[in-house]
Amino acid sequence: MAKDTPPRWDRRMQQRLARGEAAALGELYDRFASLVHGLAHRVLDDSEAADRITREVFGYVWENPDVFDPRQGSMRSWIAKLARLHAVNRLRQLETAAHQASGGGDAEELEQKIREASAAARADYIVTSMPAPLRAALDLAYFQRRDYRQTAADLGVTEDEARRRLRLGLQLLSSANTRPLEGSSPPGTGRSL
Repeated sequence: MAKDTPPRWDRRMQQRLARGEAAALGELYDRFASLVHGLAHRVLDDSEAADRITREVFGYVWENPDVFDPRQGSMRSWIAKLARLHAVNRLRQLETAAHQASGGGDAEELEQKIREASAAARADYIVTSMPAPLRAALDLAYFQRRDYRQTAADLGVTEDEARRRLRLGLQLLSSANTRPLEGSSPPGTGRSL
């Protein structure tokens, strides 16, 4: 994952993109392409489709740098949200087409599949958007199987602080399944997610 970037970097990057600096787009791509591709692949389970989503997201950022509002969050968070929106919208299109081609079976099953993919994408989006200290604590505890004491030692924080970070990170993740997906689909699609 890319390092957290200060808001100052985000504003400068937005200004450079608005001026049409191709080098800025290259720098942004180098920093966040793996994030976008990973989120898209998580939703679509298809590398070629994830490649297309990655191109679409960076094309959108290049054409619309003024849409980014630093007061609403980081550039990283905005790009992750764009990736999630594009990928979930593409999944909806693909699943709807497959559903219609198969004779229009169970519409509830189709919506459930889209909801599950949306929740998974939202969980990924939440993790990529949360502050680095929370991500680090969750990574140690859940992917590296450390308990809160080991997590505290690895992070160089108190046990109370490690428990607080884990609790907050889990609370944020729990909202992936309980909160509806926010925002609308990417421009030109005319559908909300």
